[in-house]
Amino acid sequence: MKLAVIGGGGVRSLFLAKSLAQNANELGISTLAFMDSDSEKLNIYGRLAKQTALIINPDIEFALTTDAKDAVSQADYVITTIREGGDEMRVRDERIALSHGVLGQETTGAAGLSFAIRSVQALAEYCELIKLYAKPDCRVFNFTNPAGVVSQTLRDMGYGFTYGICDAPTGMLRSFEKLYGVPEGSMKGEVYGLNHLSYFSSITLDGKEVMQDIIDNDEAYVKTDMRYFEKELLKERKCVLNEYLYYFYYREKALENILNADKTRGEQILEINRFMTDELRGVDVENDFEKALQIFEHWYGIRENNYMASETGVKREAPWKFDVYKKENGGYAGVALEYIRLQKSGKRGSMILCTENGGAIKGLRDDDVVEITCDVTENGVIPHSFDNIDEQHLEIIRRVKIYERLASYAIRKKSITAAVEALTLHPLVNSYSLAKKLIGEYMELNKNYTKDWK
Repeated sequence: MKLAVIGGGGVRSLFLAKSLAQNANELGISTLAFMDSDSEKLNIYGRLAKQTALIINPDIEFALTTDAKDAVSQADYVITTIREGGDEMRVRDERIALSHGVLGQETTGAAGLSFAIRSVQALAEYCELIKLYAKPDCRVFNFTNPAGVVSQTLRDMGYGFTYGICDAPTGMLRSFEKLYGVPEGSMKGEVYGLNHLSYFSSITLDGKEVMQDIIDNDEAYVKTDMRYFEKELLKERKCVLNEYLYYFYYREKALENILNADKTRGEQILEINRFMTDELRGVDVENDFEKALQIFEHWYGIRENNYMASETGVKREAPWKFDVYKKENGGYAGVALEYIRLQKSGKRGSMILCTENGGAIKGLRDDDVVEITCDVTENGVIPHSFDNIDEQHLEIIRRVKIYERLASYAIRKKSITAAVEALTLHPLVNSYSLAKKLIGEYMELNKNYTKDWK
């Protein structure tokens, strides 16, 4: 089996390579191809990923390439994790929104539409290559942000072989398992909503319902990403929230914290990645892997502990280390691997995935892409059905889904009017005049991608 990664020169490639190599024999993965259009990043982070994989599984065939056709040729599965425009464009996306007093977070905020304009154009080109050169039944797992808009648009363009993946819901479950000292995989969650806007209706530990116990547990608000919420809110909502719902339930706090911070999240990552890349540039990864890993651990640890710190004022304090040998199925690699594992098993099993609604959430269209617990079978993906959803949750979900539909239409039809309509309805913008200003500046910023927009 061949698995290709588009964006294999990304900073997080080590984690992906580690998980893939650890599970390769079990799943029958014999060949990995990591592709990136940035040859320098591929030479640094791609080589780090390759060395990591070969330490774990020296028998695996691991190719690094800048040729996308080569990478996807005869691939059974493809993971896409690209940042079109680089970290610099993310910074500008976010700063444009903030200059108008609007949250600029790249997935839930206004900046997400700007990022999607770039992302979809590049991903569509890769999808065409996959149609031509990959295996006929190849599946694509998209981790490129904003995953909600991107997944919806790719599906609307006819790329039905694509699924959106995100590690936020499973990451939350893993943090609860650590809190309770139970083995990884012991907790299961019933999730409904959209990417970065989803709700847990149930969390079970070895089949026993434990969500209310988690909500009542004061330690959960210190040791997990429930730290971003007040206990009062979760008790009133009667569920556990995706961490990104912080931006919706604490909008003015998030905006104030970001404006008062020294740097935005995008600026933090840009700076960290520059320092890390500069240090790694002079290291021979194959012959001095330990030194390269020390540099990576130092800078990535800073990045990890500052996750959502600018927005929430809450900083993670746990020491961070990359252990090549520690068994791990987490992250977005874990989501992709779980799909492959379930599909190969021939048995029905559940996981959290971004896929078409198909009537699972009443009030949404069948072809709306949702983030939901679903069953993976030999015959396809079947979302779990959720009845009697709290009307407040459904209202936020529907409002953001209308934004995503309009964003998809705008990108596919190259329509400035639809893009303005999309941001006008976005709950974190909620203004026609602001939407016009934002889209005007985003059109200029992305002029190399929007020359034929009208």
